[in-house]
Amino acid sequence: MHNNRFIQHQPHARQKDKSSSLPSPRRGWRWASSLALTFFILHSSLFILTSCSETEEESEFANWKDKNEAYFKDVYTNAVSRQAAGDGSWMTLRNWSLGEDNADFHAEIDDHIVVHVLSSSTSTSPSPMYTDTTRVVYEGRLIPSPSYSSGYVFQKTFEGEYNPATAVAAKLGVQEVKDGFATALQHMKVGDRWQVYIPYKLGYEDKAEGSIPAYSTLIFDMTLVSYYHPGKKTSVTKAQRKTSKP
Repeated sequence: MHNNRFIQHQPHARQKDKSSSLPSPRRGWRWASSLALTFFILHSSLFILTSCSETEEESEFANWKDKNEAYFKDVYTNAVSRQAAGDGSWMTLRNWSLGEDNADFHAEIDDHIVVHVLSSSTSTSPSPMYTDTTRVVYEGRLIPSPSYSSGYVFQKTFEGEYNPATAVAAKLGVQEVKDGFATALQHMKVGDRWQVYIPYKLGYEDKAEGSIPAYSTLIFDMTLVSYYHPGKKTSVTKAQRKTSKP
């Protein structure tokens, strides 16, 4: 067995020509062929891995727009039914930027967000205004998919499981976030913890954002820690940090 490097031959006893120490043309050809084959295999393997990754992602988010529209419609319908039955823990909130319905305009399902109240605050303070800055603890997910039964977590302000004693609050201006998130903030009281469902129309719409595919319904577990008006600050007792805007 020989390796693919150049192999020197022992010179013949009667042969003084030093050219005998050079590799044979056949073996040089074999070495070049082996090198080319190795490159082809590595290149093909990389192509296969890339193709598999793209295929898996496409499979993960196949028919994503239709699935997200159907998912939000089901959540919205469920919330309306629960409200009608007297369940006060579910709400549908109209996009804050829309006016009232009239002869020329009627709000659609995806002009609303859906709220499931996880815990209510006893605070008597008003909700944040559009010009206010808030401190919010949150975790954002996508809708359930084949690999993520609870939905892929694309962003969170805390490590591990949610713990109100240690969770980090993000500093977010109400006017800096998407309409769905801003709508929720302008209805929350300090201390409220809500699960908020935002249709893609009030989120990133038809555009992808980082690990968030286009047409994604966004699901937030969010707690309003505090807020302050322009030029003023409230007392904030938890650690804070800035993070990207949802």
